[in-house]
Amino acid sequence: MAEATQETIAGKQAVLERMSDHAAVKALVAWNADAIIDALFDRGELSLTVPSENIVEAVQAIKEAGYNAFEDMTAVDWLPSDPRFQLTYHILSHAMKQRVRIKAWVSEADPAVESITSVFPGANFYEREVFDLFGIRFEGHPNLRRIMMPEEWVGHPLRKDYPVEGYR
Repeated sequence: MAEATQETIAGKQAVLERMSDHAAVKALVAWNADAIIDALFDRGELSLTVPSENIVEAVQAIKEAGYNAFEDMTAVDWLPSDPRFQLTYHILSHAMKQRVRIKAWVSEADPAVESITSVFPGANFYEREVFDLFGIRFEGHPNLRRIMMPEEWVGHPLRKDYPVEGYR
């Protein structure tokens, strides 16, 4: 990801200060305040960006704060940006009636991140889908293999550089 600008840093600090009572913010600040790269509160939804190498610890901190339901995850290919891939995890607290979005960026050079299935086993099929369609590996995943495309399929169809008609 590009170097943080002063505006981004000021925006992050403002959100973190304004949201200091929010359970997810408290949990991540208590775990490692420096690990929060970016924060955004918009339309009643909180988005926090953390380094990809800390995704499991961040998700574990969120879970321990009372966010008990992993809803889903997805990826976005931001070609030609570097890092290229954005992972987004949606986690819900039924008791607090709050949702938090955790984002992490993954580079094209090494498209891999640790699996969160040890924290939320329900992430299993979502990680397999992202692996299949974007080619991002989830280290420590219990059964990382294609879920939508045939095993012999070449490439990852949701990458922006994938040919419209496939490889022929």
